[in-house]
Amino acid sequence: MNNNADIQAKIQEEFPKMKTQEDLLDLLNVVKRFLDGNPEQFRPLTMKSLNYFKNFKASGTRRYKTFSIKKKSGKLRTINAPSAGLKVFQTCLNYILQTFYQPNANACGFVPGRSIADGAKKHVGKNYVLNIDLKDFFDTIELHRVKAIFTLPPFNLKDDKENPNSLPYILANLCCHPKEVTRIDKDGNPYQCVRNVTPQGAPTSPIITNLICRKLDRRILGLAKRFRVSYSRYADDISFSSNNKNVFEEGSAFRAELKRIIEDDQKFRINEEKTRVQSRGYRQEVTGLVVNSKVNVTKRYVKQIRMWLYLWEQYGYERATAFFHKDYNKSKGQAKHGTNLENVLGGKLNYMKMIVGGENSVYKKLSERFERLCPESNQEAEGAVAKKNSASSLTGLDETLKLLCESNFDLTLL
Repeated sequence: MNNNADIQAKIQEEFPKMKTQEDLLDLLNVVKRFLDGNPEQFRPLTMKSLNYFKNFKASGTRRYKTFSIKKKSGKLRTINAPSAGLKVFQTCLNYILQTFYQPNANACGFVPGRSIADGAKKHVGKNYVLNIDLKDFFDTIELHRVKAIFTLPPFNLKDDKENPNSLPYILANLCCHPKEVTRIDKDGNPYQCVRNVTPQGAPTSPIITNLICRKLDRRILGLAKRFRVSYSRYADDISFSSNNKNVFEEGSAFRAELKRIIEDDQKFRINEEKTRVQSRGYRQEVTGLVVNSKVNVTKRYVKQIRMWLYLWEQYGYERATAFFHKDYNKSKGQAKHGTNLENVLGGKLNYMKMIVGGENSVYKKLSERFERLCPESNQEAEGAVAKKNSASSLTGLDETLKLLCESNFDLTLL
C-alpha cells in the first residue's frame, strides 16, 4: 500500500475487526509504515512500548513535557507536549481516527480541507455577530467520555469494563493524561482536582474534541435553524450571526436554550468574560478575522508586518532581528530555536495569503518587499555586521520603533 486511498480502505476494513491489543498494534504499525514512507528504515512499534504508554502509573511524568505560552490576554496557556515515543502512537492513532471522522458542516477547526476562513465566511455581512468561548475546553473532556466514543459508531468497539486491556480503555489511555483541573461543585463553587483529560498539545486531542462535539454541533445547529441564525465552531470558539438584534440579547430565548445545551446537556462551560455581541457599525470578528463586508485579517495584523519590513529595510536584518527577539520574548515568552524575523514574517504572509488570496493587492505588495529582502538577509547573516556597532545601532532602532508605536504615525505609509 503506497497511497492514501489504499491505507484508508485497509483501516476501515481492519479497525472494526479488532478484538485484542495485538490487533491494535498490528494496525498501528500498518499506519506507521505508511507514514514513515521508508520501508528500509521502518522500526515497528512494540508491545512493550504500548504497555508502557497505556499505563499512567508506569510512564508517569515521562509521558509529557509541560510548558506555558502567553495568550493574547496576557494569561498563560499550559501546553502538554507528548514524549517522542508516545507521540508516535498518537500520530498513528490520529490518522486512523481522521479516516473515520465525518465532520459536521459547521465544524471548521482541525478538519482536513477546511480553514479558519471557512467558518468566518458564514458570518460575512450580518448585522450582529455573537461570539462564545468554551472555558477550559480540552480540560473538560475526561477519559470516560473519550472511552465512550470508541464504543459508538463509526468505531463500535466492545468495551469490557472488567478488562483493563479492552480496546476502548487502551485507546482512551493513549489519548488522555492526569492533570490538575478546575471543576464546579453542586453549589457553583470552583475547586481543584486531578482528572484524566485530553492534553492540549497531543496530536490526538483535536480529533478527539471534534468527535466528542458531534452531538453538540447537531444540537446547536438545530437551535440555529430554529432562530434563523448562522452557526460555526472552530474548536472552542463558537460564533453566530443574524440580522435580528433581539435574538442575541441577554435573557433571550435563544441565549437561554444555548446555555442549556452547552452546559446542562453537553457538560461544557461558557466563558462569560469572552462572550460578546458585535454590531455592524463596529469591527466584527470571528476567530480573529474581520467579517464586516468580507473575510479579512485585521489592520493591526497588516501594520505589524509593515513595521517589521520597514525596520528590516532601514536597519538591516541583523539589527532588526535583535529588536524582534526582544519584542517577541516580551509578548510570547522565550523564542523557540529557529524562531527568527524571516520565519515569522514568512509565516504571517502565508497566513494572510490563505485568508485574502494571492491576488490581493495589499498582500502582493508586502510579499514583494519580503522577497526582495530575503537574499539580503542571507548575505548579512554570512558576513555579520561588526559587533562594535550593534549596541549603538540597536539604541537607534529602539528609539525609532518607540516613535513608530507610540506616536500617531500612520504605519500604512511604510
